[in-house]
Amino acid sequence: MRSLFYVMTALSVIGLAFWAYHENYETQEALSKAEKLQRDISKARQRLRVLNAEWAYLNRPDRLRDLAEINFDRLGLLPLQPYQFGKIDQVAYPPEELLPITDPVDVINLELAE
Repeated sequence: MRSLFYVMTALSVIGLAFWAYHENYETQEALSKAEKLQRDISKARQRLRVLNAEWAYLNRPDRLRDLAEINFDRLGLLPLQPYQFGKIDQVAYPPEELLPITDPVDVINLELAE
Protein backbone atom coordinates (compact mmCIF):
# COMPACT_ATOMS: atom_id res chain seq x y z
CA MET A 1 0.00 0.00 0.00
CA ARG A 2 2.89 2.32 0.81
CA SER A 3 4.54 1.63 -2.51
CA LEU A 4 1.30 2.58 -4.34
CA PHE A 5 1.19 5.79 -2.32
CA TYR A 6 4.83 6.57 -3.24
CA VAL A 7 4.21 5.86 -6.92
CA MET A 8 1.08 8.05 -6.96
CA THR A 9 2.95 10.85 -5.19
CA ALA A 10 5.85 10.61 -7.64
CA LEU A 11 3.45 10.66 -10.61
CA SER A 12 1.67 13.66 -9.12
CA VAL A 13 4.97 15.51 -8.70
CA ILE A 14 5.97 14.68 -12.29
CA GLY A 15 2.54 15.79 -13.55
CA LEU A 16 2.72 19.06 -11.60
CA ALA A 17 6.26 19.68 -12.85
CA PHE A 18 5.12 19.16 -16.45
CA TRP A 19 2.15 21.46 -15.90
CA ALA A 20 4.39 24.18 -14.36
CA TYR A 21 6.88 23.82 -17.24
CA HIS A 22 4.07 24.15 -19.79
CA GLU A 23 2.53 27.17 -18.04
CA ASN A 24 5.94 28.82 -17.81
CA TYR A 25 6.45 28.64 -21.57
CA GLU A 26 2.89 29.79 -22.27
CA THR A 27 3.45 32.76 -19.98
CA GLN A 28 6.72 33.64 -21.68
CA GLU A 29 5.02 33.44 -25.07
CA ALA A 30 2.18 35.70 -23.89
CA LEU A 31 4.68 38.20 -22.50
CA SER A 32 6.63 38.27 -25.75
CA LYS A 33 3.39 38.83 -27.70
CA ALA A 34 2.48 41.69 -25.35
CA GLU A 35 5.92 43.26 -25.81
CA LYS A 36 5.60 42.95 -29.60
CA LEU A 37 2.17 44.63 -29.45
CA GLN A 38 3.62 47.44 -27.32
CA ARG A 39 6.40 47.94 -29.88
CA ASP A 40 3.86 48.00 -32.70
CA ILE A 41 1.74 50.54 -30.82
CA SER A 42 4.81 52.67 -30.19
CA LYS A 43 5.75 52.58 -33.88
CA ALA A 44 2.19 53.48 -34.88
CA ARG A 45 2.12 56.43 -32.46
CA GLN A 46 5.47 57.64 -33.74
CA ARG A 47 4.20 57.40 -37.34
CA LEU A 48 1.06 59.31 -36.34
CA ARG A 49 3.17 62.09 -34.82
CA VAL A 50 5.18 62.32 -38.05
CA LEU A 51 1.99 62.43 -40.14
CA ASN A 52 0.51 65.14 -37.90
CA ALA A 53 3.69 67.19 -38.25
CA GLU A 54 3.64 66.78 -42.04
CA TRP A 55 -0.04 67.76 -42.13
CA ALA A 56 0.66 70.89 -40.08
CA TYR A 57 3.60 71.74 -42.33
CA LEU A 58 1.57 71.32 -45.52
CA ASN A 59 -1.39 73.32 -44.18
CA ARG A 60 0.53 76.47 -43.26
CA PRO A 61 -1.63 79.50 -44.13
CA ASP A 62 1.16 81.26 -46.05
CA ARG A 63 1.80 78.14 -48.15
CA LEU A 64 -1.90 77.67 -48.89
CA ARG A 65 -2.21 81.36 -49.78
CA ASP A 66 0.71 81.05 -52.21
CA LEU A 67 -0.81 77.91 -53.76
CA ALA A 68 -4.17 79.65 -54.18
CA GLU A 69 -2.46 82.58 -55.91
CA ILE A 70 -0.41 80.29 -58.19
CA ASN A 71 -3.49 78.26 -59.17
CA PHE A 72 -5.96 81.16 -59.29
CA ASP A 73 -6.72 80.62 -63.00
CA ARG A 74 -7.74 77.00 -62.46
CA LEU A 75 -9.35 77.23 -59.01
CA GLY A 76 -10.65 80.77 -58.76
CA LEU A 77 -10.20 80.82 -54.99
CA LEU A 78 -10.56 84.17 -53.25
CA PRO A 79 -9.94 85.10 -49.62
CA LEU A 80 -12.97 84.90 -47.35
CA GLN A 81 -14.71 88.17 -46.54
CA PRO A 82 -16.87 88.87 -43.48
CA TYR A 83 -20.00 89.47 -45.55
CA GLN A 84 -19.80 85.89 -46.88
CA PHE A 85 -20.85 84.48 -43.51
CA GLY A 86 -24.53 84.31 -42.57
CA LYS A 87 -26.27 84.73 -39.25
CA ILE A 88 -27.96 81.97 -37.33
CA ASP A 89 -31.42 83.49 -37.81
CA GLN A 90 -30.96 83.26 -41.60
CA VAL A 91 -30.76 79.47 -41.50
CA ALA A 92 -33.97 77.83 -42.72
CA TYR A 93 -34.56 74.82 -40.51
CA PRO A 94 -37.17 72.29 -41.65
CA PRO A 95 -40.45 72.40 -39.68
CA GLU A 96 -40.86 69.85 -36.96
CA GLU A 97 -43.14 67.04 -38.00
CA LEU A 98 -46.09 66.32 -35.76
CA LEU A 99 -46.38 62.81 -34.43
CA PRO A 100 -48.99 60.84 -36.35
CA ILE A 101 -52.05 59.90 -34.33
CA THR A 102 -52.93 56.32 -35.10
CA ASP A 103 -56.20 56.05 -33.14
CA PRO A 104 -57.86 59.46 -32.65
CA VAL A 105 -60.38 59.73 -29.85
CA ASP A 106 -63.17 62.35 -29.87
CA VAL A 107 -63.13 63.65 -26.31
CA ILE A 108 -65.79 66.31 -26.83
CA ASN A 109 -68.74 63.94 -27.28
CA LEU A 110 -67.77 61.45 -24.60
CA GLU A 111 -70.19 61.22 -21.72
CA LEU A 112 -68.96 60.62 -18.24
CA ALA A 113 -69.63 57.07 -17.15
CA GLU A 114 -71.37 57.06 -13.84
